[in-house]
Amino acid sequence: MVNGQDDRRPHFFFEKHGQPERFTSPKSGRSSDDVPTRNRTQHAARLRAQLEAIEERAEIDREPGIGLQIEFRGFAGIDLATESLGNDTSGIELLNSRQEGSTLFATVFVPHGKLVHFEKYIAAYVERKVNVNGKPNDHRKLIDAIRDIRMATVRALWTDDAVLLPADPNQEIAWEVWLPVRHSRDEILAQFRELAEGVGWHSSSRVLEFPERTVLVCSGSQAQLERSVILLSLIAELRRAKQTAEFFESKLPAEQREIAEALAARVKRAADDAPYICVLDTGVNRGHLLLAESLSQIDMQTVEQGWGTGDIDGHGTGMAGVALYGNLADVLQTNGPLQLRARLESVKLLQRGGDNREEIYGAVTQEGIARAEVTDPRRKRIFNLAVTATDSRDRGRPSSWSAVIDALSSDAAAEGAQPRLIVVSAGNCQDPNQWLNHPNHLSTELIHDPAQAWNALTIGACTEMVNITEPDAFDYQPIARRGSLSPFTTTSATWERKIGPWKPDVVFEGGNAGRDGQFASEFASLSLLTTHHLPQQRLFTTTNATSAATALGSNMAAGILAQYPQFWPETIRALLVHSARWTPRMESEFAAEGNETVRRTNLLRHCGYGVPDMDRALWSARDSLTLIVQDTLQPFEKADGRIKTRDMHLHSLPWPSETLEEYGELDVKLRVTLSYFVEPNPGDRGTGSKYVYQSHALRFEVRRKDENTKHFRSRINRLARDEEEGTHSVSADPNWRIGDQLRRRGSIHSDVWSGSAAELANRGMLAIYPALGWWRRRPKLERYDRLSRYSLVVSIEAPEIPVDLYAVVAAAIDAQLTV
Repeated sequence: MVNGQDDRRPHFFFEKHGQPERFTSPKSGRSSDDVPTRNRTQHAARLRAQLEAIEERAEIDREPGIGLQIEFRGFAGIDLATESLGNDTSGIELLNSRQEGSTLFATVFVPHGKLVHFEKYIAAYVERKVNVNGKPNDHRKLIDAIRDIRMATVRALWTDDAVLLPADPNQEIAWEVWLPVRHSRDEILAQFRELAEGVGWHSSSRVLEFPERTVLVCSGSQAQLERSVILLSLIAELRRAKQTAEFFESKLPAEQREIAEALAARVKRAADDAPYICVLDTGVNRGHLLLAESLSQIDMQTVEQGWGTGDIDGHGTGMAGVALYGNLADVLQTNGPLQLRARLESVKLLQRGGDNREEIYGAVTQEGIARAEVTDPRRKRIFNLAVTATDSRDRGRPSSWSAVIDALSSDAAAEGAQPRLIVVSAGNCQDPNQWLNHPNHLSTELIHDPAQAWNALTIGACTEMVNITEPDAFDYQPIARRGSLSPFTTTSATWERKIGPWKPDVVFEGGNAGRDGQFASEFASLSLLTTHHLPQQRLFTTTNATSAATALGSNMAAGILAQYPQFWPETIRALLVHSARWTPRMESEFAAEGNETVRRTNLLRHCGYGVPDMDRALWSARDSLTLIVQDTLQPFEKADGRIKTRDMHLHSLPWPSETLEEYGELDVKLRVTLSYFVEPNPGDRGTGSKYVYQSHALRFEVRRKDENTKHFRSRINRLARDEEEGTHSVSADPNWRIGDQLRRRGSIHSDVWSGSAAELANRGMLAIYPALGWWRRRPKLERYDRLSRYSLVVSIEAPEIPVDLYAVVAAAIDAQLTV
């Protein structure tokens, strides 16, 4: 019985298991982009005239010593080499890039006196310069791709959807302002605040700090901003500030106080050293008798002292109930003692929907997490964030909010870094008219900010709830069928193809809705039961959608951490994904059409990796064993004056090779999940390798059937070389469900291989190797010597093999330890 309750065995766990190997990635030629050749004399004359006009205008508008911002416009359908526009030595900084239709634009900051840098480029272009080796050094690809050069305007700094920039320049809105760091982060911020106040702009007190950006929220009009050229010169990007989602109104089933009292009497609270679930929400009413023993007053925090720590909205108390107990409707149908696995913390980020409009939500979240941790920095925590923006306009693009989630998760920039697991809701479809189009509407209901965060465990909603029991609802039928996605959830189905990781990561129960003809409604019988925020009036209420699903995800994460307190946040995330499976309904609804790549992509974009299973996440069994590795490698190093790839890890696992060969014709599965956190470097500067969002990437490869260690090592070196050069050859290893190309998105990679036991016998060696990121391509930021933690989870599923595989592996490990 796979993971049956009569056969629960702990997973095999290894630390510092990888055998580090150094390698050098040789350089090889790369093909040039298809940029049409132009008449050099005419094209150069035109661009020179534009530079001269910019210089004349700058001398009129600019104060001495202040730099200027210029915008480069490419030709339609031609890639503009945005990466080549920046020049660290000259202090020239690529601020942002954006695309309008088929035309690419880039905005660049040029310090005073440095415009000559581009004039030299044009001169070299006209003169057809070559380097000492006789190779072209004329910047042709860059210059031929530039159509125009002009002074930057507010529109050039706007990297959000164009429709969000008001047509009326006098209309006041909330702006998200991204400032460069340049020579001094503090000086730039102080100068900006002073100048912004001078034109009538109000700026938020809280800010976010990223390696090359400072982000804050301001309110004012475009007309006010355009009064100061100096103020404009201090801005790298402008976006429209986000608003949080309005919280739904709960429906209350008629429950009696004695039911809650009976449950409270059989609950045994978790110990003080148990994991804590920190609910970042609208506060929690700890006066509820089902919450009071698990939430101390000292663990009640708020980001605004005037609000108090209680919950007047109800959302936070509802999340706390599900995070602590799961679905209370299930709990109330059990008897006997109930041992809780976690305790609670509460940080009030919002008093009600719409609060903190004047602040940047990433900074509010950052402060909320800090307030929880200052109480006791040593606690093991799971952070639960079911607060999202009202819209989905980012379409997978990192925002300041999602980037701070990634920064808080990795904690890469901190001394004594303590990575965090932050569980985030995907956001909801709140329009009942759209629910009627289920499941087709899910392809256009897109995930809300900040759920696109790479490092977050992003939770979507599925449902098994199809029984409507309300006596006055006999005409209603459930909208979603059992095992499908919930009609409330959102997906990444139509995100831009090259942007963002697969989201959601996994899906949990989020309830269902009912339909009667052309009308859709929510029902208590299709929702989860939780704690009400006004316990003096009633004890229970219902909750649903991705908020409820996220609380269930936090509950499961805390349960894993309680069982395995030595596991890292990266490992907890890996186990949730590793244990997940798609339901048959998901496969039929989202993977029924198109070629294999289309079907796989559709599943991942809608359902993530599927529905996690607590039993699989916690336990191995005789015929289903899991090996878990936590390790650290250094992806890059500085040597001989340049940054290059440093380490890969080889993992030779205790593998039941002889047993697998003995039962060679039987079917087996190999499941591999790699989880790590990236340090973000956000900003719309295009997708050039120099300005990628992630600090680094890691890949996994498995030794193949007929491959010895020498050949395997050689293949990994070749793959690492390809990564260095920005190229990638398609893997020839068949029978992987997701495949090498698709599984490498984001910072968690999971795949399953199916085949015979004989084919699996030689696959007990895995490699982890690095791929490019800004740690390597941005040497001035000096992150090239950082370490990367990772978690590797490997499972063999062999229900047809009659031998106890778990015992075979356990014996092999014991033999290794006695040598």
